Amino acid sequence: MDSSETYWTDRALLEWQVELGATDAILDAPVDRYALEAVKAAPKAATPPTPTAVAPVQAKTPEVDAVALARAAAQTASDLAALSAAMQAFEQCELKKGARSFVFCDGNPAARVMIIGEAPGREEDRAGRPFVGRAGQLLDRMLEAIQMGRAADDSARSVYITNVLPWRPPSNRTPDKAEIAMMLPFLERHISLADPEIIVLMGNTPCQALLGRTGITRMRGNWTEVLGKPCLPMFHPAYLLRNPIAKREAWADLLALNARLRG
Repeated sequence: MDSSETYWTDRALLEWQVELGATDAILDAPVDRYALEAVKAAPKAATPPTPTAVAPVQAKTPEVDAVALARAAAQTASDLAALSAAMQAFEQCELKKGARSFVFCDGNPAARVMIIGEAPGREEDRAGRPFVGRAGQLLDRMLEAIQMGRAADDSARSVYITNVLPWRPPSNRTPDKAEIAMMLPFLERHISLADPEIIVLMGNTPCQALLGRTGITRMRGNWTEVLGKPCLPMFHPAYLLRNPIAKREAWADLLALNARLRG
């Protein structure tokens, strides 16, 4: 086919397309409009979400069961010296960080009577012994009145003294329930190892720890039982210093204690 024939053929095709309605030349190849419509009608594939940065999950530090740790440490103590060492090594009680001294006990460990107070005060924290301040001096005079004392060699007339807490609370505040519960396993082991015949609870804190209740003005003078042992709640000597009128009731309680020992 010569060039002239090609020209006329191409022109005829172009005129034919114009007659069909074509106005502009866009592509070199024809477009299948039916195929385009099918593509538009087809459902679009879901676009995967753009991943976002996720902060790493911090593993929670397991909470320490201080009471369980205290119970385990206390049970390992086979004697009073081992119990003292276990308590001094116990790191869960925050009071230890602010106290000067560890206050464990005083008196005769073989005594028939074990006196339990609240916690060391300023003088006890300095001396490392329980009941050595003004309240302790009053306690000594009270015991002397019934021919007893912490320095007595005779176990029948001596006393053994300790506290619910071995460290001084800041500003001599009252120990809170968590501190009492934390140190209670040590106190219970202390009673078991000392094995007194009679327990004297002086004040609300030891009553709360071992009897589960407070209200020393109602409980004092009423014999009860703690860990299978006779127990007598009494006013704390510090309370008697603030309320001298209560010394009459304290004297009655001392006489009751003396009668129980002699009976």
